[in-house]
Amino acid sequence: MIVVPLLTFLAVACLCLPREGGIRLALLRAAVLVGGAACLSVEALSALHALHRPAIITGWVLALLITGGFAIRSSRLRDLSGVRARWAGLARVDRVMVAALGGLFLLDLVVAVIAPPNNFDSQTYHLPKIEHWVQQGDVNFYPTVIDRQLAMAPGAEYLLLHLRLLTGGDGAYNLVQLAAGVGAVLAASRIARQLGGGTRAQLVTALIVGTTPMVVLEATSTQTDLVVALWVACVATFTLDGLRTRSGPFDVLLIGTAAGLTLLTKATGLLAAGLLLAVWAVAQLRLARWRGLPGAVAVGALMVLLAGPSLLRVQQTYDNPLGPAHLRESISMQRHDPASVLINALRVAETALQTPVAPVNDAVAAGIIGLAGVLGVDPQGRDITYWNQQFPYLSWPPDEDRVSFPAQGVLILLGALVLVFRKDTRLYAAVFWLAILAYVVTVKWQPWGNRLIVFLLVLGAPLAGLWIAGLTGRRVATWVTTGALVAGVAAGGLAVAYGWPRRLVGPGNVFTTSQLDQRFIREPTWGRDYVWAADAIRAAGAKKVGLIQGYNTWEYPWWILLPGTQIVPLQSLQPDLPPPGVAGLDAAVCMQPPKVCEFYLPPTWKVIRQGEMAYALAP
Repeated sequence: MIVVPLLTFLAVACLCLPREGGIRLALLRAAVLVGGAACLSVEALSALHALHRPAIITGWVLALLITGGFAIRSSRLRDLSGVRARWAGLARVDRVMVAALGGLFLLDLVVAVIAPPNNFDSQTYHLPKIEHWVQQGDVNFYPTVIDRQLAMAPGAEYLLLHLRLLTGGDGAYNLVQLAAGVGAVLAASRIARQLGGGTRAQLVTALIVGTTPMVVLEATSTQTDLVVALWVACVATFTLDGLRTRSGPFDVLLIGTAAGLTLLTKATGLLAAGLLLAVWAVAQLRLARWRGLPGAVAVGALMVLLAGPSLLRVQQTYDNPLGPAHLRESISMQRHDPASVLINALRVAETALQTPVAPVNDAVAAGIIGLAGVLGVDPQGRDITYWNQQFPYLSWPPDEDRVSFPAQGVLILLGALVLVFRKDTRLYAAVFWLAILAYVVTVKWQPWGNRLIVFLLVLGAPLAGLWIAGLTGRRVATWVTTGALVAGVAAGGLAVAYGWPRRLVGPGNVFTTSQLDQRFIREPTWGRDYVWAADAIRAAGAKKVGLIQGYNTWEYPWWILLPGTQIVPLQSLQPDLPPPGVAGLDAAVCMQPPKVCEFYLPPTWKVIRQGEMAYALAP
């Protein structure tokens, strides 16, 4: 069944191919349209309480039959000889860049197919909510102590839900972020072309994005940062088309859908997408005056159509569309004075550009802390720092949650600094810098912040590509930037080979480590306890199991270890969604700490413990 959405996507891409050519544009259009339709179908089926496998399969088969039929009849299906001609016309260095990029993504594909989902956050809240949706047949809220399952934007999980219902499992989950990574490369390289870059500038842009360690590692993950980066990049490339010509209805549909998907996937993406939409709206009003107003209104309506139902559920539950207060305050800046914003920006930059050279990192971090003292800002203050975290943090090792990208980051910042003074690129560069400013003003420093700024990296890469491609004849600068690109490619290759928690070689690699052990590779000691409790519950024949857990423990393994079991949360942080209680349960499991079980279970239930785990069977 995984082939059905792939063929549907290719059919839509064929139908979206511009008459003047442009495979990249066709693929990006198809990504937005198919992604938007997939998310809308989730909400529609949920409203009918029909979010089940037969409905999803039927929908995709019908979509393939319709789009495939039109694609076969379409005169836009072109011979690929133009692609071969362009390849033949590439210089040797350009072919090397394409080969390096293709090789990295091919290795990522191997990892994505072999490795099971094992991202920490995904175990806690990204993936469990998909299982709740499947179990109840809709995306309505449910009782849970992990409110991130409800309050966090669900756009990427809606896409995963389709794969879950189509295939019956999570074997294809990693492919969503891999596809988003490829799409981000295509979008960034097209933006470079829109800004006046030739083939070399476009390839350098693609290489910068595709070899960034964070991109390479997240491309085999079930995180959501590459997905939102793709949608933001689509907003960017579609709006750039509308700066000099009036956008037609189809263009408005694409822009509004991409913006809606951004909001539905991760709100931080709007820090850049919102600026791009504002620039586009002003351009449309300038080109068409009042006739450009309906297009801007239509974009807003599409955003509401896609993200409105989800935001409404959050608003009704927490009285705020951004979720509960403790979650908002843990992420958003509480101080906005210039000194606090400056220290926040410097800490974000240090964590993103950190190198393997410890003395350099120590000196930079000490300088930031010293400057904070001079400015009267506490560099560890809760109002500008994620709770219970300390700056600095070791970020350069190739871990998907924290890895830095100094080579790519420096090239992007230098390119953005130079091109902000050039007439043909100053507007885009200014939007990029404003997006950075918006981020450091609104989002606190956090150790895993490098993955949150992937959308900024994708937006800034075209500026680096244009700047580097324009260095021809400047020997010293050319050698320096070439060295940085080579270092970036090497970092990307090492991230694929030795990255964590999925790697090709070394201890814990995807070839020699069992699927179950890979799932618990972040917390190996937990695996033994989970399996022990699940075995006991299955042996007892339990069909309905109560769930007691901590705020940051893993729920998803229970759905894997107890297939066919109805799992019922026995805790809730939502006042209007009380837990159902133990009536009718056959058993209960409790993870970290086990003593909590005694609070939620009647005295007649005998609690059996092992390590941080406990389970109890109904008497």
